[in-house]
Amino acid sequence: MSIFKACDIRGTYGKDLTAEDAFEIGRAFGTMVEGRSVAVGGDVRISTPILKRELMRGLSESGCCVLDIGVLPTPAFYYAKRRLDMYAGVMVTASHNPACYNGFKITFGQLPVQEEDMKHLEIIVKDKNYRSGKGSVESNPMLEEYRKYIKSLFKKTSEKFKVVIDAGNGVCGPVALELFSELGYETVPLFCEPDGNFPNREPNPAVAENLKHLQKLVVETKADMGIAFDGDGDRVAFIDENGNILTSERAIIIFAKYLFKKYGAGKVVYDHKCSTIVEKEILKAGGSVIREKSGHAFIKRTFLLQNAVMAGEISGHYFFRELAGDDGIYAALLMGELLNEEKAKLSQLSLEIPNYYITPDIRIPYPYDDKEELLNSIKERFEDYPIDTLDGVRVVFPNGWGLIRISVTEPMITMRFEGCTPEALISIKERFISAIPKIRALIRD
Repeated sequence: MSIFKACDIRGTYGKDLTAEDAFEIGRAFGTMVEGRSVAVGGDVRISTPILKRELMRGLSESGCCVLDIGVLPTPAFYYAKRRLDMYAGVMVTASHNPACYNGFKITFGQLPVQEEDMKHLEIIVKDKNYRSGKGSVESNPMLEEYRKYIKSLFKKTSEKFKVVIDAGNGVCGPVALELFSELGYETVPLFCEPDGNFPNREPNPAVAENLKHLQKLVVETKADMGIAFDGDGDRVAFIDENGNILTSERAIIIFAKYLFKKYGAGKVVYDHKCSTIVEKEILKAGGSVIREKSGHAFIKRTFLLQNAVMAGEISGHYFFRELAGDDGIYAALLMGELLNEEKAKLSQLSLEIPNYYITPDIRIPYPYDDKEELLNSIKERFEDYPIDTLDGVRVVFPNGWGLIRISVTEPMITMRFEGCTPEALISIKERFISAIPKIRALIRD
């Protein structure tokens, strides 16, 4: 049952996840929410229509009143659930994963799911002890209403501003182009035609390799900014006017400073994997910080419970109080707004943030079953140093830190290292990896 992750359901379509599985998950989730109302949306993946159809059939047979809200970005799905006052929702998507994947993001009540919710759902599917009822399926597409809502949150730009929009052939290309154009931006489209095969790049904008076409086009067209979305539109990456990638840490800091000016200083929730520069700069700006484990549901739950001004992950999720959640299109429009309001270039705002010495998120395919043993071996190896187990194992050295964790969405181990100097960073990374021969072999391969 490896498709059941900590925050959602994810697997390779036709192998780990089939139409029959979607029906069973629909029956189980309908049982779990006791036949209440459920909104169902989907992305543009090739496998989404059949999975969505079978999911809704399962929900209906468990007595749920199902509302099919159409093909739309995940943030539009969250908006529709709130707007329509639906108790529960399921979004058929694999987000940033490659085209062969698909899955389900589930939500019920007011807060994101927790790991125990996913385990409970898995048990219901395994036991097949489903409730029965005569439900219904109705259609109410919500994309256009979402577009009007997002547009209402921004005023038309008064400055000439060119933006390159790279949707990676995901679901949000047309609506993002329309919103930016309606709000007065000059738009240059890149891979904005929805295509669930993702023929031009993988739908993960957190991977630098996937941004090379965007970086080149920003420079060639003399654009003020480039933006890249993931497959379902809840993540975004930014490129400055010189074609350089803006790290998520810098984006979090830039957003937070701007929002503090608009609404006053407050709490910012940030990803466990972020550089320590996030904490330092937020505190310097008068805010307070809360570090949380990586993962959309974990960050969002803390963000909501703490009534934070915003939250951010290095993966490109940005959460805002105004939305009570995250939205890649809203984040992109907000970045455009702040650049116009501040009358600044993105590179200029980035340069105002001190340099820090940190690796990218190092992602290593790891399909083995000994992940927990691997983490325990790290704890034993570095037992003389402070160890943080909020999410994986983070070893704190006098001159930096090293982190290894298990991905919650893919069969991956992820690592990240930071040092107070470039030399310290190299030393910490080498020391950490040397303690894990199995990982060193995988990196070498």
